[in-house]
Amino acid sequence: MEARVGVDGGSATREFLHHHQTRPPPPPPPQQQPQISQIGTVPQLLAGGIAGAFSKTCTAPLARLTILFQVQGMHSDAAVLSKPSIWREALRVVNEEGFKAFWKGNLVTVVHRLPYSSVNFYAYEKYKSILKTVPGLDGHGGNASADVFVHFVGGGLAGITAASATYPLDLIRTRLAAQRNAMYYKGIRHAVSTICKDEGFLGLYKGMGATLLGVGPSIAISFSVYESLRYNWQSQRPDDSTVLVSLACGSLSGIASSTATFPLDLVRRRMQLEGAAGRARVYDMGIFGTFRHIIRSEGLRGLYRGIMPEYYKVVPSVGIVFMTYETLKKLLSNGPSSS
Repeated sequence: MEARVGVDGGSATREFLHHHQTRPPPPPPPQQQPQISQIGTVPQLLAGGIAGAFSKTCTAPLARLTILFQVQGMHSDAAVLSKPSIWREALRVVNEEGFKAFWKGNLVTVVHRLPYSSVNFYAYEKYKSILKTVPGLDGHGGNASADVFVHFVGGGLAGITAASATYPLDLIRTRLAAQRNAMYYKGIRHAVSTICKDEGFLGLYKGMGATLLGVGPSIAISFSVYESLRYNWQSQRPDDSTVLVSLACGSLSGIASSTATFPLDLVRRRMQLEGAAGRARVYDMGIFGTFRHIIRSEGLRGLYRGIMPEYYKVVPSVGIVFMTYETLKKLLSNGPSSS
């Protein structure tokens, strides 16, 4: 499961792909049930990576609006900040930067997807294998709680590993997307060299602590909400379409996770922009000091600046990932769909 990087937004997308890439369909069967569209590991990674990249490209305008709102209070007096308006900010982007500006930083997001998916997939399988060597977690005896624990902990560790390995790309994406008219960073390569020259190599890892701190809560909320909703839905309406259940539960779990972890995501974004483009540092005080500074200067509402475009992209993001992933699975499958 993906940490909240480029995190992007999309905790629902993370939860949805996690269930459709690494787990058999529910309920966990004592006897093996045939899966639809069996494909190998590499095609599965390719399908997941392309589906994630395509989904993020389609929802990139909303993702960029989220980032622009999140960082509004950094170098502005909170008293003069206008009430966030999606349409007003969207019109400003079109008028001042052009329509293509909605996709600023999206290339980095696309480049980020395949290595992230690969590291996440392999790390998850590795951690799951290690955890299953622990007595009581080996899966024998049909212990459902042990199975949930293995998936949850394995997913959390895999998310931390993948987020750490690909973090510089996430930071660069934030800096490219946060630029308005003045273009200090002119692309991925230029951003890497400029950050290393201006801030040192560790400048590529600003805000990583906040990112890793958010992995556990994000996965816990997504996992528990998704599983609870799906279990209750299927127990009361067992004949409903699996696709409908997955989309609805994935979207609702994404909204719940976004609501709970958005303040930490906002803090992460602002820490990523500390000292960017030669500007003065604002939050040279760590994660909790940054929280205090934002609450003191902008109020509690300041921690949720940009939450609305984040909400709006959840449902289309999950739907696009599902349709793209399932279509690619069928195209890449070597056998018939009923095998």
